[in-house]
Amino acid sequence: MKRTVYTLFTVLAATLLPSSQAHAQILQNNLETGILTDAPDALPLERLYASPSLSGPVARMVKYSPDGMRVTFLKSRLDEQNRFDLWQYDVATGQQSMLVDSRLLEPGNVELSEEEKALRERKRIAGSAGIVDYSWGTADTILVPLGGDLHLITLTNNGPVAAQLTNTDAFEYDARISPSGTYVSFVRNGAVYAIDISNGTETRLTPEADLARGISYGVSEFVAQEEMSRYTGYWWSPDERYVAFTEVNESKVDIIPRFDIQADTVTVVEQRYPRAGRPNASVALYVNDLKNGRTDRIYETGPDTYLARVNWTSNSLWFQTVNRDQTEIRYNRSDSLPWRTWSPYTEHNDTWVNLSTDFRELSDGRLLLTTEEGGMRHAVSIPSAGHGDVTVMTPEDQVLDSIEAISPDGSTLYYSGYADTVLERHLYSVPIDAPANTHPIRITEAGKFWDVTISPNGQSFVGTSSCPGQPPQTGLYNIDGSLIGWIEENALNSQHPYAPYAKGHVVPEFGTLKAEDGQDLHYSILKPPHFDASRKYPVIIEVYGGPHAQMVKRAWGSLSDQFLARQGYIVFRLDNRGSDNRGRKFEDVIYRRTGGPEVHDQLAGVDWLKTQPYVDGEHIAIQGWSYGGYMTLMTVLQAPEGTFAAAAAGAPVTDWRLYDTFYTERYMDTPEDNSDGYEASSVFPYTGNLTTPLLLMHGMADDNVTFDNTTRLMATLQEQGKKFELMTYPGQRHGIRGEALQTHLMTTRMDFLDRHLKTPASTTFAE
Repeated sequence: MKRTVYTLFTVLAATLLPSSQAHAQILQNNLETGILTDAPDALPLERLYASPSLSGPVARMVKYSPDGMRVTFLKSRLDEQNRFDLWQYDVATGQQSMLVDSRLLEPGNVELSEEEKALRERKRIAGSAGIVDYSWGTADTILVPLGGDLHLITLTNNGPVAAQLTNTDAFEYDARISPSGTYVSFVRNGAVYAIDISNGTETRLTPEADLARGISYGVSEFVAQEEMSRYTGYWWSPDERYVAFTEVNESKVDIIPRFDIQADTVTVVEQRYPRAGRPNASVALYVNDLKNGRTDRIYETGPDTYLARVNWTSNSLWFQTVNRDQTEIRYNRSDSLPWRTWSPYTEHNDTWVNLSTDFRELSDGRLLLTTEEGGMRHAVSIPSAGHGDVTVMTPEDQVLDSIEAISPDGSTLYYSGYADTVLERHLYSVPIDAPANTHPIRITEAGKFWDVTISPNGQSFVGTSSCPGQPPQTGLYNIDGSLIGWIEENALNSQHPYAPYAKGHVVPEFGTLKAEDGQDLHYSILKPPHFDASRKYPVIIEVYGGPHAQMVKRAWGSLSDQFLARQGYIVFRLDNRGSDNRGRKFEDVIYRRTGGPEVHDQLAGVDWLKTQPYVDGEHIAIQGWSYGGYMTLMTVLQAPEGTFAAAAAGAPVTDWRLYDTFYTERYMDTPEDNSDGYEASSVFPYTGNLTTPLLLMHGMADDNVTFDNTTRLMATLQEQGKKFELMTYPGQRHGIRGEALQTHLMTTRMDFLDRHLKTPASTTFAE
């Protein structure tokens, strides 16, 4: 389930401001200077999902060329917001241009392979078309997978030239250029291949797959993709001599028949899905020595261990393993022949450990990692041989998000984190091996939420930022934070897609409540345009509530929230305990019992709402998707009768025994070890309490939270004589994709909410 938020309900978090007036002033300044024209408050529901995107153009998958002379990014088309082309920004001139028009290489719609569909679901890019991935090779070569084949783009003085590398009936995926640009590697039919760019020779680097027996090579199994964010199963060494790769044996993983119900056909997909307490895939790690033409087996996980991460340093192979209880991350090192393996470093936590992607080699041979030992994620250095002290590199009492770069001279560490406030992510710098009390320097502008990519020479970065009054902007910045030039300014001016509706844009207010254990709970509250404090408004609580997700932050918010506000609703969000970026004390309260502390926190938010004179306490609804659907059900079923006027749950987990091993057992242990916890954390003991009008929604081909989560709930409610409403989507997986279906889903829930929340006693429309 990861830290994922889904279409309509939670795909863009509601925002939280240190001063809502400050961000409202951004909009007001635009209006007063004539940038935006006066506009009606009306925002048509259909316009939310039509092209071009109301949030304007956004630079995605930003990368520097190896020489740092170009910045490349994906940009959606004005006439088709879910189709992406490849663009470039010239660092020297500030000029940008399209590099690859996806329509030229892929003129028609392409039927994706099942592996590609699953991978895009795991990466949360299902529904995207055109170019969804690319990789740099040398300073003038870019690999673009498109339409199931691979295209090599060579940048020349006369412009880019495309060459098609593969043209097969099979679907090539997980493609990349090797570190020195010699090979293009990819997965085809469950095995890894490489093409020598100089002569076009294709070589298979792994054994052939035996898919009938559940054996494949160089791929990542379901839980690696969905829960570990490990989307690959092969890794080049820096000198291109070695390729490490996985052997995935799923023969003992349960086959869960999944009915892929389309509009006019039904296909039974025999999906290997490891449910909580059941067998996992066995994963072995091999190394192919291209120089000597031999392959060696390095490690095999067995049934109670996970292969989580694989990294090469200048002279060693490192791989991280996690025990099935997920209380320990073991950092394993293996050198070249005879590939002896040992474990120089281990991270332990009595509840569970959280993975990161932070792994860097310092110039003196030490390794830079991050750890949550002590409660907050921070950076440490360890000796690569396992002998010597562990050195703390960033403050232990401030949450680090991820390591971004080390300066070329090795003197400075750059990282993203929340040193100022949990509501803003920033880029910080700190000297390598600085004294323990050294305060990091914030580089990015306050009041915004940032994503950054640092240049190869460490002299600049590409930053994408937004705030509640400004949609995402992408700029090229000096390493000190000063702006060089806009890559995608996305100015909210009269030409912006949102301009006709910006006059009625509202920004949220923020605050904190106290949890029962005294910890702070951050919330945001979005009020209708022309808010009148003397009136009473119905409220919609948007909930996610699961681990590794943060909903309340200073960022451009969901425009579906703006639609709800213009319909006369207050929109409320609260980050309950168990959610992200607050440290282990805040997160660990859900250990072995989900749907308990989180529900208490959401109900504390309801109690606070009902004390506000402008809230119609008789007309409060709650809705969410995925973990948010689970939270919706658990909250209404455990709340006092009459707390909610309506509830809408999308793709909910209803019993953790039905969900996958790695995610579920991390928080809950196995059903055998925690039977009482699983029972208490399921919705089924509480279904007899249902008195709130309920809408259930689910994609009928969901391969993540499988459809039987909802069908079992339906059957139980029917047996108990409980009424509910239902909307299912044939052919849709965990997210509901496409403009037409998103519009239909929003229309469905608006009809449901309006019927139960809008009465003569409540505000019906903003004036």
